[in-house]
Amino acid sequence: MSRLYVIATPIGNLDDFSPRAVAALLESSLVLCEDTRVSRKLLNHFEVPAATTSYHEHTSMGKLQALVKRIDQGETMALISDAGTPGVSDPGARFVAELVRVSQGQVKIVPIPGPSAVTTLLSVSGFPADAYVFHGFPPHKKGRNTYWKIIADEKRTSVFFESPHRVEKAMAELSALCAPHRKIVIGRELTKMFESVRYGEMKDALELLNSEPIKGEYVIAVEGK
Repeated sequence: MSRLYVIATPIGNLDDFSPRAVAALLESSLVLCEDTRVSRKLLNHFEVPAATTSYHEHTSMGKLQALVKRIDQGETMALISDAGTPGVSDPGARFVAELVRVSQGQVKIVPIPGPSAVTTLLSVSGFPADAYVFHGFPPHKKGRNTYWKIIADEKRTSVFFESPHRVEKAMAELSALCAPHRKIVIGRELTKMFESVRYGEMKDALELLNSEPIKGEYVIAVEGK
């Protein structure tokens, strides 16, 4: 039976990559990557010779279907993201859904768990995580205000991603909608050399953010309303 390995990759620290993940890559004839240049560095580090091809949000349906057909006909492949778990805020779910539809259970889809920025921050947030909501990245324009209102009204813990270019704007917009003493945790560069986790309240969110240089990807958790 052919397989698709869905493999979580390090979000910064290569030591977080498991031996099982390396073994799955070595078994795969082709690795589907968000950015082949980024993934090649990972593959080279672990001496994985497999060929790579790009698979991302702009990949055509024709290419997706051709890759799915190859797996359905007996080829084993791996699906990885640039960092973290495929399908979490990236287009991996679309590929898996098409493979499930086409193969009708004849292809084994194997999850290889590993790093996720969402659960990494939740584990040190101190917020309840028995039920939480992951919101992905905020929209750049349309729907942005609605996005913040949903988080502001959410009774469960909320988690979202933001880039260094927009994180100050995000904090200002969200703070304006939340109670001043509502708690927030800001994770920066998780698992990397300059990792930091800052704890505080919404009224101090911008000050908290600017207490250190703004760099790298951010993961932010907000206490439920």
